Amino acid sequence: MTGTVHIVVADDHPLMREGVVATLTEHPGFSVVEQAGDTAGAILAVEQHMPDIALLDVSMPGSGLRAAAEISHRFPAVAIVMLTVSEDDDDVLAALRAGARGYVLKGVSAADLTGVLQAVASGGSYVSPALAARVLSTMQTRTGRPTEGEGLALREAEILRLVATGRSNKEIALHLNLQEKTVKHYMTNILQKLQVRNRVEAALKAREMGL
Repeated sequence: MTGTVHIVVADDHPLMREGVVATLTEHPGFSVVEQAGDTAGAILAVEQHMPDIALLDVSMPGSGLRAAAEISHRFPAVAIVMLTVSEDDDDVLAALRAGARGYVLKGVSAADLTGVLQAVASGGSYVSPALAARVLSTMQTRTGRPTEGEGLALREAEILRLVATGRSNKEIALHLNLQEKTVKHYMTNILQKLQVRNRVEAALKAREMGL
C-alpha cells in the first residue's frame, strides 16, 4: 500500500494505548486518526473515520472480539489487527473467525508491530509465530479432518505458498504474472477446498502442509 496508513487504536489501558499511539505517530507511514477505550468507542471511531486498520485489544470492555466481528461485518474494507496479551487458542481462533487479519502479542517490538501493520495494510496477514503451531493443532483437532490440502491444483498450491509468506493478492499477481482478479478467483477456490474462513487461516494451513 502506498501513502499514509490511517489507524484507529482501541485499548482500555491508557499507558499501553498511548505507547502504541506514540510508536505509530513516530513512524512516517502511519497516522492515528482516533483512540478508543472500549468496544462501543472502537466501532464508533471506525464508523466516523473509516481507517485502513482497526488495532484492537481482545479484552477491552465490551470485548474486542465483538468489536472485530461487527467492524468486519459493517466495514469490510477496514483491516482488523488484534494486539493483546492473550495467548489463548480460543481467542486466536475467535479473532480469525471474526475477520481479523492479524493477531499480535503485546510483547512485540515497535519495529515488528509497524512491519505487521504495513504488511496487513498491503493485503497480507499475520499471526504471532509462537501461536501459529498451536492454532493449527487446535484447528485440526476440532475439525477432525486431515490437513494435507488434498485436491489443490498446482497453481492453487503455488498461490497458497505465497499467501503463507504474507503477500497480498496484488503482489502474488505480479509475482506470477497474473491478473489480480484471477488471484482472487483462485483464493476463493482455495478457501473452499481447505474449509477455512479467511486468508489468515489459509496461511496457517499452508505452513502445516509444508508450503
